[in-house]
Amino acid sequence: MQEEEQRARRFCLQLIPGVRRHGRFRIDSSMPELTAVFQKVPSGYIAFVEELPGANTQGATLEEARANLTEAVQLVLEANRTLAEETIGGKEVIREPLRLPA
Repeated sequence: MQEEEQRARRFCLQLIPGVRRHGRFRIDSSMPELTAVFQKVPSGYIAFVEELPGANTQGATLEEARANLTEAVQLVLEANRTLAEETIGGKEVIREPLRLPA
């Protein structure tokens, strides 16, 4: 399982620097920022994103918690995308970018 987690982490971290595209999701500087929260605990740090339920993680160091949180956000978005596609199930839909104000 650890090897699978490391592979997922490498995959997700490749999506973050600069502008990268995965499926229909695009990360770039025009997207509003999310709020990462880090709390020091005896074993290191716990972390979550205020605006994205389910995006939470932990790390032995702050740097590790940051990297893990980036991965968690990507995995939550990918899981939500997969669930949406399963729900749509071949139905005719309209897909368009949703621009949020800065």
